[in-house]
Amino acid sequence: MQPFLSCRVLLSLDRQEVRAMEPMKPMEPMKPMEPMKPMEPMKGMEPWWPKDLGEPATSGARNGMKYAFFPDKRRLLIDRDGQVSTYDSGDHRIGGVAQADGTAKTLTFTSQDGDVDLGALKKLG
Repeated sequence: MQPFLSCRVLLSLDRQEVRAMEPMKPMEPMKPMEPMKPMEPMKGMEPWWPKDLGEPATSGARNGMKYAFFPDKRRLLIDRDGQVSTYDSGDHRIGGVAQADGTAKTLTFTSQDGDVDLGALKKLG
């Protein structure tokens, strides 16, 4: 025979049976929390261009393409979906970039002489 758990049975005003449950047991004492470990600093993005070009004068991304301009080497690099193309920038000192429109994957660069279409530069590789 199993032991009977004690509880009180009461009748409510509308003669519904109401059972009173055992009181809750006290909680165990909480253990102190361990301090959080300090966050590690975020690492900067690794350069996607060859190291022998040095640091670009300007770089960025537009229309899903990345670009980097190296004036001392007269090189403009474009990364389209992991494919890097190298252009001879000639006498242009590229300082900015604009997109033709939101759907075309084309870039127009700004130099000391005005806008430079990527198609006007000599592609080296």
